Amino acid sequence: MPTLPRLTGLAAAALAVAFNVPYALLTARFDYPDILRQPAAEVLAAFHAGGPGLVLIWYAFLLCALALVGLAPALAFASGRVSGLAVTAALLGALAGITQAIGLARWVFAVPVLAASFADPGVDPARAEAIKVSFEVLNLWSGVAIGEHLGQALTAAWIAATVVLHRGAGRLAGGAGWVAVAGIIFGLGEGLALALGTAGDLFSLGTILGYLAMSVWLVALGLRLWVRGAGFGSEVVA
Repeated sequence: MPTLPRLTGLAAAALAVAFNVPYALLTARFDYPDILRQPAAEVLAAFHAGGPGLVLIWYAFLLCALALVGLAPALAFASGRVSGLAVTAALLGALAGITQAIGLARWVFAVPVLAASFADPGVDPARAEAIKVSFEVLNLWSGVAIGEHLGQALTAAWIAATVVLHRGAGRLAGGAGWVAVAGIIFGLGEGLALALGTAGDLFSLGTILGYLAMSVWLVALGLRLWVRGAGFGSEVVA
């Protein structure tokens, strides 16, 4: 029977793959993530045109974020040992999953209402303007501030703690993990740039690179856990 560390490794690799599926679909169908920085009217129109299928893709993305709430503690305690670093990694990962899920949830439960109201042929100009302002505030608060800025900061901290915790996982896992940390931390500048009213395109590239590296890290760490199983615990920091 597969050991718990092997199942955890399988789950880590599976989440890395699953995370990229809705991301790729959103890129193809919604011009994500570039569209996030476009005028509200353009975003709302494109979202409404996407229909229920687009909402379901966002929901799948939301579920991937929530999956981190369970995966982070599983990775932290894969060796069967309890330490301060393991507890820290588990908490950071769970919080990262929750905050990113909050940001993504707006596309499932709030934006559809705004987009449908904005697309109504009978909407008056004053209401249309109010809808655009509501969307912009929602996007900046739950999206940029909570989901992206706070969520990314917690994700970078979680990856760093887990890389140290599993420092015996091999060069690929360790290297990809630190690249992910660097890229995601650099990407935090985008939110601050938006708050200051300047362009943050360069920072967004760091975020994309960071999350791609995170996918590689999860797969590499997951495969290492699957191959080594319970024996991997001897290489985990106590």
